[in-house]
Amino acid sequence: MAGTSLLALLDDIATILDDVTVMTKVAAKKTAGVLGDDLALNAQQVSGVRAARELPVVWAVAVGSLKNKGILVPAALAISAFLPQAITPLLMIGGLYLCFEGFEKIAHSVLHKDEKAQRKQELVAAVADPEADLVALEKEKIKGAVRTDFILSAEIIVIALGSVEGKPFMEQALVVIMIALVMTVGVYGLVAGIVKMDDAGLYLSKLGNAVARGFGRFLLAAAPVLMKFLSVVGTAAMFMVGGGILVHGIPGSHDVVHHAQEVMADVPAVGPVLSFITESVIGAVTGLVAGALALVVVTVVGKLWHSTKKPA
Repeated sequence: MAGTSLLALLDDIATILDDVTVMTKVAAKKTAGVLGDDLALNAQQVSGVRAARELPVVWAVAVGSLKNKGILVPAALAISAFLPQAITPLLMIGGLYLCFEGFEKIAHSVLHKDEKAQRKQELVAAVADPEADLVALEKEKIKGAVRTDFILSAEIIVIALGSVEGKPFMEQALVVIMIALVMTVGVYGLVAGIVKMDDAGLYLSKLGNAVARGFGRFLLAAAPVLMKFLSVVGTAAMFMVGGGILVHGIPGSHDVVHHAQEVMADVPAVGPVLSFITESVIGAVTGLVAGALALVVVTVVGKLWHSTKKPA
């Protein structure tokens, strides 16, 4: 009996782990929309730091990210255990915030180009100034990156939790913890690689081997392009993921999306392709509209709030 019970227990554990693996993959796909933006934002946060201090800064931010998740994961699991009906509203809020953040980024890049360029020049000047307080600059950057990470981590955890809604608590906990750890290691490992690409390229470009020099020049040219690509892809993914969350949170939306896919599937030659991307396109359009409306509301409310604070 003891042997049979042990085998049954091992079988149950294996089944749970298999389920967790599958659910983790699903959750990872849903949270991947935040990943590109996460990479670009964090890589940009540590730019302007002296080359020798880039990796220590990335490590400090990664430790801060783990601390953030140490707060967020138990809070999310507590909500799931004691107030599960709050998961969908939280997921909708997280989706709307993703859309808002994406549209705000677009609006800021269009309306505040000069401000961004000036900020970059100030950072370069601060690092080049021998009298600048580099320790204070570094600490400021780390604090800013950790604050940014808290918001992005909250989005990731809420999305991951929403993907396992209704599952047993232990499976939810394992999936959310695994996503938190994998995203932290993945994001900051890649950030470390991105911020050191130019250094690696510079080193290789000075070697005697022609192939190494060519690859080094390629890395030097690719580093800024990669940063731009990650930023663009991350923004697009924010609309698709955030808009998709909003669409799925609306009652009856699944039938509408399914009908649209069937209509697209009937288009000659390209029907299967159109049907495949229909859900993503609907999510992206919804995300753009929701982000624009959210930005308008936040801007108007902000102006009204500041106007009430002005002395009479």
